[in-house]
Amino acid sequence: RKAEQALLDWQPVNERVSRARFYSRFIKTTVIQIYAPTENSSDEEKDTFYDQLQSVYDKTPKHDVKIIMGDFNAKVGMDNSGHEDTMGKHGLGVKNDNGERMLQFCEMNNLVITGTVFPHKNIHKACRHHQTAKLKIR
Repeated sequence: RKAEQALLDWQPVNERVSRARFYSRFIKTTVIQIYAPTENSSDEEKDTFYDQLQSVYDKTPKHDVKIIMGDFNAKVGMDNSGHEDTMGKHGLGVKNDNGERMLQFCEMNNLVITGTVFPHKNIHKACRHHQTAKLKIR
């Protein structure tokens, strides 16, 4: 019941972005849930996604606590040179195009990529997808 009363507003923006705003005793919090295009997607699709995300972020009241969470389909890599304020030193692998786009978005909006701030075992830093066998039913 308390959670229901805390929800001020929510908006399914599109199939990749949704937003919910919550009230607590002292502050309001906006959570933006995302699912970014994969690395193999076209630049146009990625640009459209980040334009939409930026639009939703810009419409968020500036005094709200803002949390963007979900799947960015990005690798920001281990090298945080030049990005020390945006990411920690506990990344994994080599930065890809989606990682570069994510870093640019975060830097433009003064956000921190918290998944790279604290040390974790490498097995906990990435998602692995197993290809499933397709079954034919006769």
